[in-house]
Amino acid sequence: MAADTPTPDVRSTETAEDALDVEVAGLIGTVVTRYHEEYELAASAHALTGAQARVLTLLARGATPMRRLARQLKCEPSNVTGIVDRLQTRGLVERRPDPADRRIKLAAATEEGLATAARLRGELGFAGEPLKGLTPVERTLLRDLLRRMLGEEAGGEPPRDGMLPTDR
Repeated sequence: MAADTPTPDVRSTETAEDALDVEVAGLIGTVVTRYHEEYELAASAHALTGAQARVLTLLARGATPMRRLARQLKCEPSNVTGIVDRLQTRGLVERRPDPADRRIKLAAATEEGLATAARLRGELGFAGEPLKGLTPVERTLLRDLLRRMLGEEAGGEPPRDGMLPTDR
């Protein structure tokens, strides 16, 4: 490039809207990072890995087929089998036949598993404390905006299984 040809300033073409998008995406990333860090700490306090705690939390919502757990966690079914095996050994999870199709095994939290999942939720201050600083209207707006970002209806029921409609 010739010495007298100005170098284009990429930043000068960035609009305020682009800058806002970058800032919002960065803030979402920071929230996710902090949540995962705190989740790992809470899990370790119960001698669980983060993945085990996540499976237990999902199962506290209701018995779930192993294949669905794998989709929710975005991992191979064999990984979920190992996680459920370890949770079952500790008495936190059990396997039972699906009443609708006895060929399918459901993983389900035991009473001890439900209690452990409840304690885990209670120890996640980062997930709860900042939300308490928002009004109910602000929390509802935040929920609806997050649902919209995920492609869900703002006023609809949250998915019980934590899956996007396209994952079902």
